[in-house]
Amino acid sequence: MNKTHATIAAALALSIAASASAAPAAKPMEKCYGVSLAGKNDCKAGAGTSCAGTSKIDYQGNAWKLVKAGTCVKTKTPKGLGSLTAKA
Repeated sequence: MNKTHATIAAALALSIAASASAAPAAKPMEKCYGVSLAGKNDCKAGAGTSCAGTSKIDYQGNAWKLVKAGTCVKTKTPKGLGSLTAKA
């Protein structure tokens, strides 16, 4: 490998390393019960259901949706605020 190729390879390697370390960190998420619309939950919708997309009613208390951490209990719905635990 000549000097030009080595220089280009080194510059490329540095560029890749810089862009990888500059990637934004994943935002923390939390499960928020009672905030999803019917059929739009991420998981857990009570007995007789399998998981995601199985909630039967809007704002079902035992169905959760992933939301940005810290926003759940501030989320207002027609049935009250979101909850970090399942509601009856």
